[in-house]
Parts: sequence; C-alpha cells; structure tokens
Amino acid sequence: MNKAELIEAIAKEAKLSKADAGRALDGFTNSVRSSLKGGEKITLVGFGTFSVADRAARKGKNPQNGAVINIPAKRVVKFKPGSDLAKSVDK
Repeated sequence: MNKAELIEAIAKEAKLSKADAGRALDGFTNSVRSSLKGGEKITLVGFGTFSVADRAARKGKNPQNGAVINIPAKRVVKFKPGSDLAKSVDK
C-alpha cells in the first residue's frame, strides 16, 4: 500500500473526503516526526509504540571487496507493534 492508497482507505473508513484524509495523514506523520525528533516516545494503545534509539558506531565489512569500514553512530526510529496488531497479523 502506498500513500495514495492509504489516503483512499482512510477516507473510506472515516467517511471523509480524500483531501481531508490526506491532511489528517500529513498531520499525523508531521506530529510523529516532530515528537520523535524531540526524543519523545509515541504509544498508540493496541497499535504500537514508536521510539528513538541510539545506535553505537561499529565496524562493518564491504560485501564487494571485504574491506573493513567504520559505520558511524546514529539515532534510529524503532517500532514495536502492540499486542492487538500482532495478533491480527498472526491470524
């Protein structure tokens, strides 16, 4: 599913126009982005939790030539699915 298909599904499910659903989705993603950038955790009960974690610098290997490379430290986004979401996918 791409963004356009998601907007269409939201519009149908919530009985909104596609324009309103698009603005709602953009508002959601912008809010999540700014909260994560500020280091906050976002918990949607039954759906899952978005969080930010620090990944330490490490050594890696170039698969083409086997040379050792340095991979710098960075912050990464993590998502842990909620139990309702995990159960619905497992069926």
